[in-house]
Amino acid sequence: MPLRPEILAPAGDFTCLQTALDAGADAVYFGLGTFNMRARSGINFRREDLPEIARRCREKGVKRYLALNAIMFEGEAEEIEKTIIGAKDHVDAFIVSDWGVIGLLKKHGCQFHISTQMSLSNSAAVSFAASQGATRVVLARECTLAEVKMIAAKVAPVEIECFVHGAQCVALSGRCLMSHDAFGKSACRGECHQPCRRKFLVKAVDLYSDGEGNPVHESDTAFIVGAHTVLSAKDLCSIGFVDALMKAGIASFKIEGRARNAEYVKTSVRCYRKAVDAVLSGEYTPELVRELETELEKVFHREFSKGLFYGRPGDGQFTDSENSLATRVKRHVGVVIDYFAKAGIAQVKIQDREIRVGDTLQIQGPTTGVQEFTLKEMRRDSEVPVVGARGSWVTFVAPRCRVGDKVFCMEKKLT
Repeated sequence: MPLRPEILAPAGDFTCLQTALDAGADAVYFGLGTFNMRARSGINFRREDLPEIARRCREKGVKRYLALNAIMFEGEAEEIEKTIIGAKDHVDAFIVSDWGVIGLLKKHGCQFHISTQMSLSNSAAVSFAASQGATRVVLARECTLAEVKMIAAKVAPVEIECFVHGAQCVALSGRCLMSHDAFGKSACRGECHQPCRRKFLVKAVDLYSDGEGNPVHESDTAFIVGAHTVLSAKDLCSIGFVDALMKAGIASFKIEGRARNAEYVKTSVRCYRKAVDAVLSGEYTPELVRELETELEKVFHREFSKGLFYGRPGDGQFTDSENSLATRVKRHVGVVIDYFAKAGIAQVKIQDREIRVGDTLQIQGPTTGVQEFTLKEMRRDSEVPVVGARGSWVTFVAPRCRVGDKVFCMEKKLT
C-alpha cells in the first residue's frame, strides 16, 4: 500500500488560503511579494500577515512553506536575511533555489526545500542537496515518472515533491530569459510577462535547392501564428494517474496556481484529496477519474496534458487554445452587507447581475474562503421575489459569511 502523500496547495491571498484549508490541503505555499517566482502577480502576502497565516494553519494542522525561490543578486543578502529572520518562527520550511539563500537559511537553522527552479533531475544531485541540509527536493519537471521512482527509492529519507497539476512553462523548470530580453523583467525573479503566451508575426521563407544544397529561389510570406500554437504549453493534469504517482514514492503533490483564483484552489485541492483517498481505500476507478476530470474542467485551465511524466519531449505539449477552457464562468453579483448568524441569513446588495431562484452562487472572502450553494429562496421584507434585480437587496439562507464578501453567480460557459 503506498504512503499517503501531502496535498500542497497554492495560497495567493487570504481567500485562497482559507479555501485551501477548508478543501483539505495538508500544506500551503505562499510568497511575501519579493524574492519568489510570483513576485509580479500582485498575489502575495505581507510580512505582517505571517502570524495570522500561521494561526489559521495551526488550527487545521496544516504546514506552511514560504517561497523564497528567486535568484539573489549581489547586495540583496541583507534584505533576504531580514525576511528569513522575520518568517522563521511562522513557517515550517522555505522553498529556495539559490545557494546564497541556502547559506543564510543554514546560518539561522531553518529547514528548506529545493525548488524546481534548481532543476535537480538525478539522485546524485538530490543526495548532494541533502548533504547541504535540504529535507525535500522538488524535482525538475523534465523528469519522467520512471525517473522519479528511481530517484525517490535511492535518496530516502529525503522527501521528493512533484508538481501534479496546473500551468507549465515552456522552459519547464523556469530557466527562461524571454521576458528578461523582451521587457527587462526576469522569469528567474518572478517577474515574467509571459511573452510565450502571446501572438507573434512569423516570417516564413520557402527555399528551393538546386539539388546541391544551393538555394536558387526564395519566397517570403508573412502570416500571424497564435502564440498558443508555438510556445504556450498545456496545463498539467495528473488526476488520471494519481495511483502511479503514489507508487513512485512522491511525498508531496504540489498544485501550481498562486496567481489563480479561489475556486481553482478549492476544486483542484478537493479533487486530488478525493483521488488520493480513493487510491488508499481501493476506490480509485475510471469512473471516479472521469468525474474528477469533469470537475477540474469547470475552473480556469488550458488544454490538459500529462506533462513529461510519460516521456520527453512528450506528445502534444503545446495548446491550441489561447484562453481558459473552463466549463463554468463566474459573474459578479454584489456584496454581502449583513449576515444574521443565528438564522444563517445573508443580506446582499445586488450590483452587477440579477439573480434567480435556482442559480448556483458563490460567496468569497478572506475569512470565508469559497462557499458554493444553490439559491432556493429570496426575501425582501415581506416579499418573496423570484428574481433579485440589480440595484436592490435581498436576503437568503447562506453558509457563514462576512460583511464585504463578494457574491458571484456561476454560469455554464457558452461554447
